[in-house]
Amino acid sequence: MLIDNPLLLLLSAAIIGLIVGSFLNVVIYRLPLILQSRWNTDCHEHLGLTNENVDNTISLSLPPSHCPHCKANIKAWQNIPVISYLLLGGKCSNCGAKISIRYPLVELLSGLLTAAVIWHFGLTAAGISATLLAWSLIALTFIDLDHQLLPDSITLPVLWLGLLLNASSVFTDPVSAIYGAAFGYLSLWLIFQLFRLLTGKEGMGFGDFKLLALFGAWFGWQLLPQIVVIASVAGAVIGVAMILLRKHERETPIPFGPYLAIAGIIAMLWGDSINHWYLQISGIT
Repeated sequence: MLIDNPLLLLLSAAIIGLIVGSFLNVVIYRLPLILQSRWNTDCHEHLGLTNENVDNTISLSLPPSHCPHCKANIKAWQNIPVISYLLLGGKCSNCGAKISIRYPLVELLSGLLTAAVIWHFGLTAAGISATLLAWSLIALTFIDLDHQLLPDSITLPVLWLGLLLNASSVFTDPVSAIYGAAFGYLSLWLIFQLFRLLTGKEGMGFGDFKLLALFGAWFGWQLLPQIVVIASVAGAVIGVAMILLRKHERETPIPFGPYLAIAGIIAMLWGDSINHWYLQISGIT
């Protein structure tokens, strides 16, 4: 029924995306806290110390969703994507504290991006797996913006998933996927090492290497130059604009992951067309 009715398919995809977007908000907020708790525990165990202040009870499911200000539990009707935010006027129903506008924006982004991916690929293996990738990239983007962190617990499983999918040539052939993963990691790693030799500073994190390797595993080495160029241009333009508008200090690091994620989404949806267009205007084909 969904395949025969494109409008119903897109509507269903958008609704599912909105619901998943609500869960992504939980991941974005809680996963860094979970990782920090684990790192603190590991460090104290390694040093033979005890730390009673570490909270090992937090997970993606527990405790239940609650207001960070008054700790009141969020009821089911208050957790409807986007709609609840509008009904509540962007405030907690219990204490009146302001709810960040980012929560409905993440939900909307997830809904729109899910619909766009399904529209592009259809209800196919490529469409479903690309949707999973898009959701992962949303979580990685906002975690990196908040903490300058691209968690291995998201990046590495999705990287391996790309290689497994391309064992059956879902997006590219297996050889291109393997070379893509290797070249994606090594290219940024080499730039990192060269920059450190020249300046004595670290220009990016290892999570960026893994994220580019992820895109290589999913879409092959052929799209890597395009992804790097788009991410670099976007990062440079937005970074300079933020500095000129004085919304960002010149010495404060800017996370590169969000720009890689944006470039990866563009490459996923239009990468082959962009490459074909470039080769045409350059006279190569």
